[in-house]
Amino acid sequence: MKKSLIALAALAATASFAQSSVTLFGVIDAAYTYGKSDANKVTSMSGSGSSASSRLGFRGEEDLGGGMKAGFWLEAGVNVDSGIGQPNNTNNQAGGTIASTTTVGSQGLTFNRRSTVSLMGGFGEVRLGRDYTPTFWSQTAYDPFGTVGVGASQANAGANPASYYDGVRASNSIAYLSPKFNGFAVWAQTHMGENASNAAAGKKTGGGNGIRATYDNGPLSLAVATATNDTGVGTTRKSTNYAGSYDLGVAKLMAVSSVDKITGAADVKGYLLGATAPMGPGTFKFSYSESKQLSNKADKTAVGYVYGLSKRTSLYATYASVKNSGASAVALGGSTGVAGQTSTGLDLGVTHSF
Repeated sequence: MKKSLIALAALAATASFAQSSVTLFGVIDAAYTYGKSDANKVTSMSGSGSSASSRLGFRGEEDLGGGMKAGFWLEAGVNVDSGIGQPNNTNNQAGGTIASTTTVGSQGLTFNRRSTVSLMGGFGEVRLGRDYTPTFWSQTAYDPFGTVGVGASQANAGANPASYYDGVRASNSIAYLSPKFNGFAVWAQTHMGENASNAAAGKKTGGGNGIRATYDNGPLSLAVATATNDTGVGTTRKSTNYAGSYDLGVAKLMAVSSVDKITGAADVKGYLLGATAPMGPGTFKFSYSESKQLSNKADKTAVGYVYGLSKRTSLYATYASVKNSGASAVALGGSTGVAGQTSTGLDLGVTHSF
């Protein structure tokens, strides 16, 4: 009888170690988009997401026993309007952009949003692969429009142009995310450009380090993040931002302040003030954001409303206007910008999550 009980206990323990789960998830977001800048106008169907980024993903965990877990996350961005996947960057440099060697979209489905494997436990999480950078996460987490669509924060857009290959996500990264302790948590990340020591581009190019500290206590949320990225031989970009939000119940207030120090160029400064508020069956959104480099400045005002049809499906409308000064030529809705001219944009769309 005793041996039988021991054998049964051993079998139960083995089964518990083997417990695992895999989840399929995603967001499908498409919108009619209109953009106007000076004399040019554009109407289009935006399928990459104008309220929430369109994506298809798989994630899972395995119980390793003793409080340890292994996990993976594979998340691909998709363009709903055409059905194609989104391009990626393999080494955080111009030469690693898939679109530079092939027609955009013909690369098929890529897990460009996140591709990681993790070990988790009471110590926190160690995460390896392609992921968001700590500095960008503060920009998107405290933006009422989540840095997508015509209403996306201009503070972030000004500090992270398309040529800044590891400003939003970084390939070849190693990160540590601490558990929360009395509301405090830390996220540290390093990533590599994977260049040879004698590479003409510089062995450090495409690499960088970042850290983000947060405090969350009830309605209050605060974050500070900083990162240094090597953009070329002897050139770096140091990004620092401070962000916070407070939920009053009737409205949630948000703010972000950022500065990017660039070798050989003037600092890029940005800020955002925003709010979300429940209104009927949906949510009202507002933000005012700015990016500035010397006398070149872009000021954006955005308003929007998300109408919930169910827990997983919603309709939305967003209107934004950006005022350019100096050489700034920010354009909205796919229009072509003109220096010093105003641009406006409109999104009307539907979002479904699963």
